[in-house]
Amino acid sequence: MTFRPLHDRILVRRIEAEEKTAGGIIIPDTAKEKPQEGEVIAVGPGARDDSGQLRPLDVKIGDRILFGKWSGTEIRLDGEDLLIMKESDVMGVVEAEAQARTAA
Repeated sequence: MTFRPLHDRILVRRIEAEEKTAGGIIIPDTAKEKPQEGEVIAVGPGARDDSGQLRPLDVKIGDRILFGKWSGTEIRLDGEDLLIMKESDVMGVVEAEAQARTAA
């Protein structure tokens, strides 16, 4: 099934957090918080400004984003739990170069 969000909405797959802490302690499922990081799967065409012009979104498919704890609406598509949210709910895009630098 394909899904295309409308206006300035995006479809996001949550990226699961690590099951162990840095100290090696395993976190049980009941104590885990929902991750606030996700991957953009689909984006809408954009929002219209006051003059009626289409303003494209800043995020694109494949971006890794950070969002608020209670952002978006949870849905289930093809047996997978996903989120639909407005672009304004996104706090930022995680850049791949920054990830590589912190890992090194």
